[in-house]
Amino acid sequence: MLHPSSCERAFLTRPLLCYVTDGRRLSLGDPSPRRGLVLQRIEAAIRAKIDWIQIREKDICAKDYAALTRAAIQAVDKQVVRILVNDRIDIALAENAGGVHLGEQSIPVTEARRLLEQNGDPAKQPGSFIAGVSCHSLADVRSAWSGGADYVFFGPIFSTPSKIAFGEPQGLKKLEEVCHAVEIPVLAIGGITTENARSCLSAGASGIAAIRLFQDAVDMRSVTEKLRQL
Repeated sequence: MLHPSSCERAFLTRPLLCYVTDGRRLSLGDPSPRRGLVLQRIEAAIRAKIDWIQIREKDICAKDYAALTRAAIQAVDKQVVRILVNDRIDIALAENAGGVHLGEQSIPVTEARRLLEQNGDPAKQPGSFIAGVSCHSLADVRSAWSGGADYVFFGPIFSTPSKIAFGEPQGLKKLEEVCHAVEIPVLAIGGITTENARSCLSAGASGIAAIRLFQDAVDMRSVTEKLRQL
């Protein structure tokens, strides 16, 4: 289970913030190399003191994924920021990332835990590597918790363009139900803005995760400062 760093313990008194990358959106109409564009936003997130950065680049080759992860970790340097790798636990472990985030098509969290134990973690270094899961129902959340997840993303809470095809958003009532059902951090995701984030925290979320809220911000630090004041 999650043994938070001093930074992560802050979710007890302030929202835990996670920027999820999406290089496909960044590269639309921009001839610059995609990896460089993503890294620029990661560096901006680091300067803005976002707690976690999830590298979620599903459609790039393993070599480029590993290189981007390595560059992100090097950019973090001594900053208290955790780099999470979406889906690719092999890359996360090979590059000494701070954790892996598992989606619906990823390996089960129980299998991820088995791999971590084989690599000597987390028993020897609690909290050095965490595993989270994206969930879309109360049953999913409970399953992730019982399977050993350190945290979960739950959503989409509000309407968001990327999830319209999957039906109605979960809403705040379901978020509240989920947050009270498990004893691990629940981060709300999906359609989060600086205006509606407070309602997610009031429902019991330990923090928020977002793509557009952070990635599209002209001034990411300003966004994070507003969220810290909620």
